[in-house]
Formats: sequence, C-alpha cells, structure tokens
Amino acid sequence: MRILQIAPVIGPGTGVGAVAHHLEQEWCAAGHQVGRFTMDDARGSWLPEPGPGMRGKLALMARVVWFSTVGSLLARRELRRHPDVVALCHNDVLAGDVYVNHGILQAAMRSRGSYGLRMLRNPMHLFVAARDTLRYRSAIHQAVVNLVDEEDSALRATYPRLRPRTVTIGNGVDVGRYRPPTTSERTAARRRLGLTDDDVALLFVGHEFERKGLPAVMHALALLPARFRLIVVGGTPDMVQDAGRAADRLGLSDRVILLGQVPDPREAFHASDVFTFPSAYESYGLVVLEALACGVPVVATPVGCVPEVLHDGIDGYMTSADPGALARAVRDLAGLDRSALATAARAVAEEHSWHEVSQSYLRLFESLHHPGSTGPTTSINPAPLRTKGETA
Repeated sequence: MRILQIAPVIGPGTGVGAVAHHLEQEWCAAGHQVGRFTMDDARGSWLPEPGPGMRGKLALMARVVWFSTVGSLLARRELRRHPDVVALCHNDVLAGDVYVNHGILQAAMRSRGSYGLRMLRNPMHLFVAARDTLRYRSAIHQAVVNLVDEEDSALRATYPRLRPRTVTIGNGVDVGRYRPPTTSERTAARRRLGLTDDDVALLFVGHEFERKGLPAVMHALALLPARFRLIVVGGTPDMVQDAGRAADRLGLSDRVILLGQVPDPREAFHASDVFTFPSAYESYGLVVLEALACGVPVVATPVGCVPEVLHDGIDGYMTSADPGALARAVRDLAGLDRSALATAARAVAEEHSWHEVSQSYLRLFESLHHPGSTGPTTSINPAPLRTKGETA
C-alpha cells in the first residue's frame, strides 16, 4: 500500500508529529511505501518557529494559516499526481482521504470557561473554527478518525452537519522506548533531580500549563507533606517563569523542580512516583500512556483516554481537578505497593502498542473508495513519494 501522511512536522517528540512518526515506522516495517507532506513541502520552511511571548504566538498563527491555505493547495496538487495513494491528514491541511481529529478547538475552549471571550480575543481561534467547519461539512475527507468515543460524540455535537463517516482509533505508545527503569536508572535519575529516597515525586508533563491543570497540581502539593515534591516538564520560558513565581507565592519554591522543555522526558518519568494530569480537555492524552508504560501510576481527570486506561487503586485514580481531591488521590497512591502499581500500569500500556494501532488504520484504508485506481494498493507506474530523509 502507498500512504502519504500530512503534518507540519513528523518526528519523535513532536506531539501530533510523533503519532505520524510511529505510524510511519510500523507501516514501513510491514513493507508499505510511506511518504510525507510537511511544512517543507508546503514551501513554509521560511516561516519562524513558534517561541515565547507575542512574537511566538504570531509565528504559530502564521504557520497554521500557511499550512491550512498554501499547504492545502499544494497537498491537493501532490495527491492528483498520486491517485493511488491513501492520504492521512493530521493537521491543518484541507486534503486527504482520512483526517485524524487530534482535538476540537471549541470543546477545548468551552472546557476552560468564558467560551465567547476566549474565541473572540484570539483571531486564530476564529480562523481554525471557520476552517474546520468547512472540513467537517464538506466531502474533503472520506472518513474522520476520533481517538476516543467521547471525542466522536463531542465532534457530532460541535458539527451537527458532519458529513464524513467517523471511526474511533486510539493512539499507541512506544512500549520499547517508554519502559520501567532499572533500579540503577531510577536511582541515578532521582539523584540528578535532587530527590532523596524519602521524597514522593509527582510529575507533570505538558506545554499548556493552564488547560492541563498545573495550577491545580501546585495547590494540591501545598496540601501535602513536605516530602512530596513536583517535577514539571514542558512550557515556554515565560510560562516556566510564571510557574516559578506561582510556586514562590505558595511557599513551594524548594519543592517544585521546573525543567522546561526537554528533548527526552523519560528520565523525569523514571524519577517519579505519581504522574498528575488534571487536564480540562484532551482529545486523547498520549502522555498518560507514556507514564503507564514507564510503570508510573496516574492521577488524572476523566478526559481523553483516561477512562479507558485508569482503574482506581490498580494503576492510578480518576479524580476531579479540585486540589483537595488531587491531594487525597496522590496520598492514597503513595500508601500502596509501588511494585504492584508499576506492574499494573505497564500491563495496561502494553495493550496499546503502535503495531495494533497501525493495523487498525490499514483496515480503515482498505475500506476506502479510490476512484482512478483499482484499489488503494494498486498503481501503474506510480510517481515516487517523498519519504523520510528526502528533501522537498
């Protein structure tokens, strides 16, 4: 089968781009030809990378608008050259046989309150809402993949005139890369972060501190004994500074370890005892599976994949974002057998390997109708696809 994935960036550790990366690896290993359409192919490599402050927000807006408009035109032209290819779109572009719903903007804004104000004060929100209204009400895509059933329901509620058919296929986790640490790995990781044997290390990973609940985690930490400490991974430099000031106000400056963005979060997982994730909204929440794969029990709100993977008292707890509730759940987990929790967490993660996910996508692709070819896997003198490592 010939598959083309569409995303601004494709690679490990890049959020949505990591999903495309893992699918690419699985499909290539199975003998399929997998190509890429990224920002480079959309001739947007000249655009600045997003960063902190207003300049960073403007850079992000420019990239989203460019990939949604110019990227859509060029992707459609590319697909006309490859009528036999099955195209899977992950971000922005209005093209492709299948679109993966990695999040509904309106649902995310409503989950945080002040919906109208949040939409109106950010022009990019209005642009994305208009773009996706066109996406879901038209025949651009044959199918939409939702990551959990709850997201399928949210999509239909947000877009009552939804035209493509929908299916649910969850994300996977790289259970080879994300694994429980050895005793020496855990000891070394904790030593590098300044943790003692008696410390109970909470972990938060995310680039949107407010939506994903970092303020609630900090307030919960203030309710816990001094031996409970918090590791925070992610965030822009200005967000990290704000979080540091918040920790100071709560009297937690010596109990909160702010790492910022790191190229590899595994050491933080290996050093931790509990992963905290009181997010207001998630289309899936892959980081939850990554924590479980590392043997770290999770305390999280029931969003995204959480209701499907967490079992109270076995591999974590589902709770509200109320700091008191979070503190109670963390304290309860700290009193349970850590080895049993780690074993149960790992077992759940192993049920969500990328191999199984990639096979579900292939079954979906086989069901698609491809005019102009005798089937999604057949081609006569096909034009070459750009694959990993090739320039646009």
